[in-house]
Amino acid sequence: MQKIRNFLKNSKGATAIEYGLIAALIAVAAIAAMKGIGTQLTTTFSNISSNMKAS
Repeated sequence: MQKIRNFLKNSKGATAIEYGLIAALIAVAAIAAMKGIGTQLTTTFSNISSNMKAS
């Protein structure tokens, strides 16, 4: 019975899971931001390329 109480009081695993969730949220936010920036950069470089061809 004492082992079960000690197991339930142990919070080291919970802290590791919280850090993992925070890291996952940061990764999702970074991927979303890069995807948006990548689309804008593609459009910008396409415009530059077409303007250079027209000159």
